[in-house]
Amino acid sequence: MLQLTVLREQKEEVIARLAIKNLDARETVEQILLADTDKRKTQTELDNVLAEQNALAKKIGELFRKGEKAAADDLKNHSVALKESSKNLEERMEKVEKDIYELLVRLPNLPSLLVPLGKTSEENITVYHHNEFLPELGPSALPHWDLATKYDIIDFELGNKIAGAGFPVYKGKGAKLQRALINFFLDQAEKAGYYEIQPPILINEESGFGTGQLPDKEGQMYHVGIDNLYLIPTAEVPITNIFRDVIVKAEDMPIKYTAYTPCFRREAGSYGAHVRGLNRLHQFDKVEIVQVANPDKSYAILEDMREYVAGLLKMLELPFRVLRLCGGDMSFASALTYDLEVFSAAQQRWLEVSSVSNFESFQSNRLKLRFREGNAKPQLAHTLNGSALALPRIVAALLENNQSEDGIRIPPVLVPYTGFDRIN
Repeated sequence: MLQLTVLREQKEEVIARLAIKNLDARETVEQILLADTDKRKTQTELDNVLAEQNALAKKIGELFRKGEKAAADDLKNHSVALKESSKNLEERMEKVEKDIYELLVRLPNLPSLLVPLGKTSEENITVYHHNEFLPELGPSALPHWDLATKYDIIDFELGNKIAGAGFPVYKGKGAKLQRALINFFLDQAEKAGYYEIQPPILINEESGFGTGQLPDKEGQMYHVGIDNLYLIPTAEVPITNIFRDVIVKAEDMPIKYTAYTPCFRREAGSYGAHVRGLNRLHQFDKVEIVQVANPDKSYAILEDMREYVAGLLKMLELPFRVLRLCGGDMSFASALTYDLEVFSAAQQRWLEVSSVSNFESFQSNRLKLRFREGNAKPQLAHTLNGSALALPRIVAALLENNQSEDGIRIPPVLVPYTGFDRIN
């Protein structure tokens, strides 16, 4: 959530930067600032009335002590009127604060000055290519959904029978490959200094609000109505909410957490060839990395996180590219996002496998996540997160890019985790 002080002090800058996200925010910002002026005026009136009430109460007390009951009773009538006035002002304050809040929470985060202009993913900027492991497949190469059937490692039809489209069943070496990737990613995260946790996969509304999923993404999340809980779209949500209403010590930052969880996304309206097989699922496995950082260091940390994810892809011997997202392709809460995409050789397509984002203080303001340096006043921390990594499209690329007449080769770095070097 944007800070009200930023809107007051940098109104035109806020409007200009939100325009990079293709949002005309002038009317909303003006409404917020008008309501804020009304709020401050009302607060002044309320303070004056309360001060007059206090002074009057003392005077009435003095008159009663002096035995001047008639004079005291006259002032008591005025005191009743002041109480009614203060009640009305407090109700007005409550309403205007609610109006400001409801407008403020629907404004997205300001994009960083590094974010390029653009409306669609076609206008994202490629900042790095890694083609060392780009395979040359013959004409008989198969897409991963056919390879999954050929080697009986993923059953899409069985998953459709049990739950519906987008819920595959992993079998045999396919299931072991999933487990191997999860353990490999967690081990690498631990080596990089991330603290592993296993969080809940259900969250309440407060948690969804804290990281910006609510009220922006209700339609994308599965909702358990009777308990008013949501299945998590990513482990970012429960991890980051660990720090809701927390003041951390400056010397403890950056705080680095990692977790594996299943993730759930409704992906309403998704259809077509681009969602076939593992390309887009309603349930998938992912290892997430999250950092809580000092604002002065968060962008250097973002670059480190991007390099860390790139390092995982190199270890898996996958060709990939790094994109800096344009304003129109960014999430509601992000200030700057890098997408990492692997090349799926049989499909001849780039598949997103990770987003690494800096949210600056947007989530922290919602979470009331602050840090303190010594005895100084607490200030908002910055939060960052990244997929490290999401499994489905990694598996798709591994299967397609490593296929041969003799089966599917497993990258050497995974063999200690799988217990086999080939699927055949």
